[in-house]
Amino acid sequence: MIDAYEDPGEPDCRGGWRYLWWLVMRQKTRSVVGALISSVWMVLLAATPYLMSRAVDDGLTTGDQGALAGWTGALFAVGMFNAWLSIMRHRTMTRVRMDANFRTVKVLMGQAVRLGATLPRRIGAGEVVTIGVGDVQTISQSLTVVGPGVGAVVAYLVIAGLLVSVSVPIAVVVLLGMPLVGVLVGPLLGRLQATETQYREGQGVLTARIADLAGGLRVLNGLGGKGLVADAFHRDSQRLRAQGYRVGAVTSWVQALGVGLPTLFLAVVTWLAARLAAQGDISAGELVSVYGYVAVLVGPVAFFIECGYQVSRGVVAARRVVRFLRLEPMADTGTRDAPAEPAVLHDPESGVRVLPGRLTALAGALPADAVAVVDRLGRYVPSAATWGGVALDEIALPQVRGRVLVADHESDLFAGPLRELVGGAGDPDDAAVARAVRAAVADDVVRGLPDGLDTPIDAQGRNLSGGQRQRVRLVRALLADPEVLLAIEPTSALDAHTEARVAERLHAGRAGRTTVVTTTSPLVLDRADTVHYLVDGKVAATGTHTELLDGEPGYRALVARDENAEEAMR
Repeated sequence: MIDAYEDPGEPDCRGGWRYLWWLVMRQKTRSVVGALISSVWMVLLAATPYLMSRAVDDGLTTGDQGALAGWTGALFAVGMFNAWLSIMRHRTMTRVRMDANFRTVKVLMGQAVRLGATLPRRIGAGEVVTIGVGDVQTISQSLTVVGPGVGAVVAYLVIAGLLVSVSVPIAVVVLLGMPLVGVLVGPLLGRLQATETQYREGQGVLTARIADLAGGLRVLNGLGGKGLVADAFHRDSQRLRAQGYRVGAVTSWVQALGVGLPTLFLAVVTWLAARLAAQGDISAGELVSVYGYVAVLVGPVAFFIECGYQVSRGVVAARRVVRFLRLEPMADTGTRDAPAEPAVLHDPESGVRVLPGRLTALAGALPADAVAVVDRLGRYVPSAATWGGVALDEIALPQVRGRVLVADHESDLFAGPLRELVGGAGDPDDAAVARAVRAAVADDVVRGLPDGLDTPIDAQGRNLSGGQRQRVRLVRALLADPEVLLAIEPTSALDAHTEARVAERLHAGRAGRTTVVTTTSPLVLDRADTVHYLVDGKVAATGTHTELLDGEPGYRALVARDENAEEAMR
């Protein structure tokens, strides 16, 4: 099984089927062993009725006790050996599935790391959750076809050959039975792929909407839009439930046919064999063997249908994984050096100009407009943005990342001691940490933890409140001390008193450094050196907070609404 530190290999991303085949070929020896053991196990199941028929014909019918004892002993030995084979088959196939599971997880994690900060801009959180929670498991289960699936085909051919020695008409019926099963089940498997694909797509969208709803609940409450969004979510969930029922309907038919068709098959062949025995064309022992063969054949046929069902679902899941693996991070084609001195950042698309050494605020009725500006200035999307007159896309990306930091108020918090969490890749001294903690007004957060900065923090800061998490993220950004800090809603989860202190300390702590914040809070806007008022993603007016209040009715209405929201939430 794949080691945690082993290279998972380069996945085949040409399609769902190709990806599943790649998982098989990455463990060729284990897959071959699984197929071999499963084949022998199923074939030996067919040996049981043969041995029983010999015991009947050679022992019971003739009264030969020695022959009866010999065939009985052989039957016991084969049964014991097959029981051991069954255990080995299960162990081998479990390893096959777990290898596929862990290998897929590793390639997904590697791709997520490769995409880096562009990940949330390329794919929704709900899609990632759906792939990680459901699709990985579905893919691993589909590899069952490597063992029992191959064994089912081999056992079917062997039993058909054994039946030829008993009765050619019975063998012909058995050989025609499997294609008939395929004809009946095949269209259902195709329909299952289509309905499952639609369901998985809807599930990813709805999961993303849940995350968005939870993250924006405070804003929705302030704007009175929670009920509207909840109603829309209710309608979408009802549609997804209806789609799930359609998937369940097809699945139930596949599973019902998987049990019903082999049983019907058994009845037809048994009836035919009984007629042949009554006519004297086959012996009593051969009748027993035919019944046993067909009873054993129910298992391979059922396995074959189940494998078809699992592979059908696995292909759908593999296509979603492949689509994720095909995503590419933003290409770094930059070859020029960044400006040697602090310089102006300019976004021609919106008209935003960020002067060096100043605190600039972006205020817009739609928060997404301000975030789009930050994405362009931070070079997370292709744009015509410039830095010191040089196109950002032409500057080497490592230089941009080393001097321009985008601090998202929902960025990930990894598990570990608070000191390591805020320190990042560096090793800041206590004095630097203390200054950043004070600037982010996070003193009370540190004091309230049992071991202060050495207190372990859960992943995503689950043992902190929303406001505490936001201030911890701000501490991390300030401790990085970038030349240009682009902060997205750094105070949105704070109460008015804390927000005012953060605005004051942020302005003082970043004095002489370039800082951009997106916000509609008057407490933060009042501390900004320059405010850009955005309408439909364009700069409608620029000035100080006081100047815009006096001269821009739209800005005044936007800020007043924010003040009303603050009052409603206090």
